[in-house]
Amino acid sequence: MSLFRKRGRLAAAFCVAILAVPALAEDFLPTGREAVALKDGTYPASYFPNTEILGADELRITALGTGMPNQTKSAVSISFLVELGNGDKFLFDIGSGSTGNLFSLRPDFSKIDKVFFSHLHVDHVGDFMGLHVGGWLSGRYTPLRVFGPTGSTPELGTKSYVENMQRAYAWDLQTRSGALPDKGAELEVNEFDFMQDNEIVYQENDVTIRSWPAIHSLDGAVSYSLEWNDLKYVFGGDTYPNKWYVKHAVGADIASHEAFLPPKALAAYFGWDMAQATYVSTRIHSEPAAFGKVMSAVKPRMALGYHSVLSPENYQAILEGIRSTYDGPLTLARDLQVINVTKDNITVREATIDEYALPPSVSQGYIDAPRSDDKSPSDKVEAGKWDGYTPPPMPDKK
Repeated sequence: MSLFRKRGRLAAAFCVAILAVPALAEDFLPTGREAVALKDGTYPASYFPNTEILGADELRITALGTGMPNQTKSAVSISFLVELGNGDKFLFDIGSGSTGNLFSLRPDFSKIDKVFFSHLHVDHVGDFMGLHVGGWLSGRYTPLRVFGPTGSTPELGTKSYVENMQRAYAWDLQTRSGALPDKGAELEVNEFDFMQDNEIVYQENDVTIRSWPAIHSLDGAVSYSLEWNDLKYVFGGDTYPNKWYVKHAVGADIASHEAFLPPKALAAYFGWDMAQATYVSTRIHSEPAAFGKVMSAVKPRMALGYHSVLSPENYQAILEGIRSTYDGPLTLARDLQVINVTKDNITVREATIDEYALPPSVSQGYIDAPRSDDKSPSDKVEAGKWDGYTPPPMPDKK
């Protein structure tokens, strides 16, 4: 393994060979951009979205959010995008602020249609509405599929959360129906028992996703594994070190798990006393030394820690804690970090984005998808239109 420092950030990196495969016909890129196979199997130092053809046997993970509930501009709340060489895309959590990073990648939104909740804290699901409506605006013309656990009571489960959120922004959905494909407004909820032990929650197109319980705050938190093409990614969500993760994460190529701030650093970060900071860091979350113990037991090809704002002092505190108990391959995730995984190699980079880039082109399927009648206010509101303005004539519909 070689180590490199990029923009002052320490990460493990490997050179990997990538198979040259044609771009999928259904991929819709921003105007003027063309994805190409990597030359000589060498990755650029930075990942430029929509410029690289993902290998047929390759998996790519992009950290959309790695921070705390009180997010910063460069460390929003938790979310990871997983893209496979077969064209499938999956979101694990969609915490507050993370959709900004998702949209900066300008993906084919017709495929951003599956999100897996680890639990219902706002820093893990807070951008759900933005994903639903924003993806619908940007090319998704099928229902958004939501997967998540039950709670200790029905009202604390994923189904209740989604249904109540949908009621909360019903006005938004109603106003956009007609201009946008009708099916894109729909939600498909797949709720499963939070206590199920490594059972399948999704299995399509040779992709298998399983869940098991996590220990965090209340009943109703889970971790996931995604297996495809003999590659395995594990997403821990938030959890105290637990026997299920240690058992089911074995064999992971990338094992992600929170590496929360240690008590002293957490107390300074939030202004808490040591009792509160110790409780949160070591009873509700996993402090860095605990993360290291878990990874020493799991022995993944790459351990991926997240869930903090990696300021210099925080980074050092987390790294020292982890290295006190774990000496294996390690990446501390930052927003827009990109990890390419093949059977032979792992490469860690960062994405370089254009903050004002136009969205990708939409598909013909999106253009042709059924739309209901246009919406308008009531007659009493329409009567308030100002006589001083006449809009231009409407063009004929194509």
